[in-house]
Amino acid sequence: MIEAINIHKYYDELHVLKGVNLSIDKGEIVSIVGASGAGKTTLLQILGTLDKPDTENGSSLIINGQDVLLLKDKALSKFRNQQLGFIFQFHQLLPEFTALENVCIPAYIAGKPKAETETEAKKLLEYLGLSHRIDHKPTALSGGEQQRVDVARS
Repeated sequence: MIEAINIHKYYDELHVLKGVNLSIDKGEIVSIVGASGAGKTTLLQILGTLDKPDTENGSSLIINGQDVLLLKDKALSKFRNQQLGFIFQFHQLLPEFTALENVCIPAYIAGKPKAETETEAKKLLEYLGLSHRIDHKPTALSGGEQQRVDVARS
């Protein structure tokens, strides 16, 4: 499902990721642990295609059979929208939209039909115990509720 090969990342002269190799199978749960500044967030941003490794060392990042480092920006954005989901530490919900609308945004971007998208989003919110909060904006939700909206959106 995910295979990272020889991942390097530099910030100026600081060599943060030094040839990281990682393989994650479908359904496998993986924890990335380490000291502050060890490169955990950098690695996660690369695995999530939000950042790119330095490729002069022959790096590759294969997700679901696709080497995403070979994709142009527009194709990469489409791949990210269709293949990846993110749950951020700080929810990143859009404050002007309701819980339901926040959950629907990735599907709208992917061009999915509105009725189908809203039906699926309502099912997810109900599953997460938020069916009574679908019309609330993030500022009217508790931190835990915001986190669950973020889980539904991902």
